[in-house]
Amino acid sequence: MTINSGLDETALDAYLHANLRSYAGRYSVSALSGGQSNPTFVLTGKGQKLVLRKKPGGALLPSAHAVDREYRVISALKGSGVPVAKAQCYCDDAAVIGTPFYVMDFVEGRQFMDPALPELSAKERALIWDEFNRVIATLHSVDYAALGLGDYGRPGNFLARQIARWTKQYRASETERIETMERLIEWLPLNIPAGDDTAIVHGDLRIDNLMFHPVEPRIIAVLDWELSTLGHPLPDLAYHVMSWRLTSEQFRGMAEHDLPSLGLPSEEEYLERYCERLGRGKIDPAEWEFHMAFSMFRLAAILQGIVRRALDGNASNSEALTVGRRARTIADVAWQQVKKLLADKPA
Repeated sequence: MTINSGLDETALDAYLHANLRSYAGRYSVSALSGGQSNPTFVLTGKGQKLVLRKKPGGALLPSAHAVDREYRVISALKGSGVPVAKAQCYCDDAAVIGTPFYVMDFVEGRQFMDPALPELSAKERALIWDEFNRVIATLHSVDYAALGLGDYGRPGNFLARQIARWTKQYRASETERIETMERLIEWLPLNIPAGDDTAIVHGDLRIDNLMFHPVEPRIIAVLDWELSTLGHPLPDLAYHVMSWRLTSEQFRGMAEHDLPSLGLPSEEEYLERYCERLGRGKIDPAEWEFHMAFSMFRLAAILQGIVRRALDGNASNSEALTVGRRARTIADVAWQQVKKLLADKPA
């Protein structure tokens, strides 16, 4: 669905004319609805389609909406085996359209919103999720230093820094007390697993952040790299495996479904396939539960930020307030899992 852009299209056209190698005449600009973060627009020229992603206007949380990082990582990953759209140009001059932005190729394909994939057959569902698994394993095995991304994140203490960062982001956007968030904020820093592997992590690996080939079960672009960095790969994996733990009502999950009847793997089978692809041993169950709890905590903090932007009038989606209010639900589910983990620990 597209809506009016609200951008200074004359200023944008002048910039594109000067900076695009393949400028295709004055572009029509339409906003894409659906995202909760960086406003996204389709640019249509003569025989050409592009996508523009920009920072939202207004006051923003520190380090949020980093379109410059999105542009850098998709530029570096081109040709790496990780499918990304081709980056075209980046503009850090807020005077052009109000905030920094970047432009990339428009990728034509299929985008799925429901992880249970109701529009597909059981065989197709299995192939789609196996492809997702393959691409994540590829991303986590990329030699980031060889791609010029050795300084894309700070080495060491990734989980401690992430917990501190998302606690700070949550506090900055807090609108009410959520008791389970308080418990997670206390428990997580004290229970970080040993080990600190480093890989490129996407940060928002959901089925709706992928573009699939129009007819093949093949990912042609991983989208929305705003939260990407260098860090521990298991939280990145856990963030999208939350789909197995959450229902569609709670947040874009599929826990209410009978997965074998849909042709979908169990959570355990999915993790085993990922480990096989990376040539690593099985993930320790207690460590995995920590990463799952952290990922849900992080999602709740992100959702709380959406609530704050909606209340401040800076949200890029009209349903932002409704979506954001699920922060409490996700925090409650996360803490229930921590309680189960504690109950299962040997005395």
